[in-house]
Amino acid sequence: MALLNFRKKDLAPSPTARADIESFLKGYSIEVMPRTAEKVEDFREILPEGTRVYIAHIDGTPIEDMVATAKRLNQAGMKVMPHFPARIIKDAAMLGDWISRYQGEADVRQGLILAGNPAQQLGAFHSSMQLLETGLFDKAGFVRLHVAGHPEGNRDIDPDGSDRNVLEALRWKQAFSERTDAKMALATQFAFEAKPIIKWVDRLQAEGIGLPVHIGIAGPAKLQTLIKFAVACGVGPSLKVLQKRAMDVTKLVMPYEPTEVVSELAAHKAANPDFGIEQVHFFPLGGIKTNATWAIENGGESTRPANAV
Repeated sequence: MALLNFRKKDLAPSPTARADIESFLKGYSIEVMPRTAEKVEDFREILPEGTRVYIAHIDGTPIEDMVATAKRLNQAGMKVMPHFPARIIKDAAMLGDWISRYQGEADVRQGLILAGNPAQQLGAFHSSMQLLETGLFDKAGFVRLHVAGHPEGNRDIDPDGSDRNVLEALRWKQAFSERTDAKMALATQFAFEAKPIIKWVDRLQAEGIGLPVHIGIAGPAKLQTLIKFAVACGVGPSLKVLQKRAMDVTKLVMPYEPTEVVSELAAHKAANPDFGIEQVHFFPLGGIKTNATWAIENGGESTRPANAV
């Protein structure tokens, strides 16, 4: 069974498969960091208006840089969703200050609430649940709150390799979603194989966790780049697949594209409309422009208006 897709321009999808992929990619989101956003001259040239853009907050990044990036994206017509990593937030006062800055300077009304890195907390918080429990997002009128999902598990949360603690946290977040006015969803870590993703989403639904899934997909990139990020992000079984591919020098230099995993998930969603994946969330590991171009070429919405020449 093929797990990764490398460029095969001669293998075009059927019209039905193309339509499935177009539907699956509709409304996709993408992630940037302040330093990667600086390399983009005009986001309107590469992303459809209204695209949800997450801003990853890496430990050490000044909040001023985060807010400036959010303001720029908002002015470009994007829906801005900065990360709120619990472990780098000192206390409720700092969280309130961040929210106030984002709203006052960049009109932010959405956030990805997660534990984040580093492994050791720097202040009062160690989990996304603690941030949500402050009530500050509801008080500020956030319209959308996303939390993290892990299709391949998370060893930081469940060192024994089970998913007991992850499921317990998801049940808590499901209950929280039922008492907040904000829309909630699971934004997941990226993975490279469709069948385990499908199994994981189905299990969530069987466990009574009905939060919509925004499935993480690694964008086009060199294999070496994927391995580096997969190690850093704690990707599970998919990492072994990448390492095996890296043993083949001919494949090591070929660019990876997520065509196969997206196609399989799109076909499953088309055949099962109630399947829990709501949208695709791209990690542009090979560059934002490269990822955006791939999305357009594979059925994603163009940046051009429908009536443009």
